[in-house]
Amino acid sequence: MRYVRMPIEVESPEEYGYARIRYNLSESSVADQRLSDLGLTIPDMPLLYGEHRGRERLRELIAADGQGLSAADVLVTTGAAGALFIIATSLLGPDDHLVVIRPNYATNLETPRAIGCPTTHVDLAFETGFRIDIDKVALAMTPATKIISVTCPHNPTGVVLTEGELRALVDLAARHGCRLLVDETYRDLSFEGPLPPAASLGEHVIGVSSLSKAYGVPGIRIGWLITTDPALQELFLAASEQISICGSVMDQWVAEQVMEQRQQILGPRLIEMRRRLSQVSDWMAGEDLLEWVKPSGGVVCFARMKAEPTDGTESFYRRLLRDHGAYVGPGHWFECPDTYFRVGYGWPTHSDLAAGLTAISAALRG
Repeated sequence: MRYVRMPIEVESPEEYGYARIRYNLSESSVADQRLSDLGLTIPDMPLLYGEHRGRERLRELIAADGQGLSAADVLVTTGAAGALFIIATSLLGPDDHLVVIRPNYATNLETPRAIGCPTTHVDLAFETGFRIDIDKVALAMTPATKIISVTCPHNPTGVVLTEGELRALVDLAARHGCRLLVDETYRDLSFEGPLPPAASLGEHVIGVSSLSKAYGVPGIRIGWLITTDPALQELFLAASEQISICGSVMDQWVAEQVMEQRQQILGPRLIEMRRRLSQVSDWMAGEDLLEWVKPSGGVVCFARMKAEPTDGTESFYRRLLRDHGAYVGPGHWFECPDTYFRVGYGWPTHSDLAAGLTAISAALRG
């Protein structure tokens, strides 16, 4: 493996310094929660090696969301990033081939690159609403293709597949004898209702998710992968054991309590995220220098400048932070031109979101 730091991590607010940013619109999650927000006090517990697959009750709660899934189909991992790493390193090598729908979350692009796996990117286009063209995905397939990789709801655009599109990808992967990997981290924040958990649609489908984005607890680093293929589940468990043996018993206890409150958390949160999306939508309607495809899920959108600023995009981003204290996710985080930028509307307060949007408009104008 040849590791290279990803721009999205090098330039992340936690690396740059939260104290240097007034209006942080670069985050891709809801606001960070405290234990007290969740009504939790960590009990006295033995700090032992935990169950290698993850706490059984936690896995049961995760599996309960999908028809036909069970705790045996779930492997708890160190965030969704850990799940993606396990999948890539277990199934891909220099003699294999990967098809990735792009733009995409950086780990889905960079880890296969570090492995040396040949990759074909099927690029989504603003002009077609960032919709997946199944025929283009089919044309990208080769006899060596092991995985088709997609995110839904999509990061960074917030576009959501229809169930028909998802099932078409499931069928395409089955016909080619490969796996479909669906990063469904934002699934619980689908505004028109969630799609079926991907792994419930076929033994060759792998679903990945976490508690970081929709639940606001990225600090406990809890994610999971789901597959109904027992042999594949055993392979992923072997990889997980070699990486960390097991996860943190305290982190998994917190995750279990969060999942027990799942519906109580998600109901109000969906209402709030729709309200915030409406706030961004109203701003976009009055901002004649930008255009977008309105999201259908998640807490991010991908704005596009109608024309590059006269002094260039680099000056825009520098001015936005230096003069206005606002921070967004530039397009190069997703291997896109910097005329695009990701706006996260779930993390900041309402007032900071409003101020950050105003700052973007001001910075665009010099």
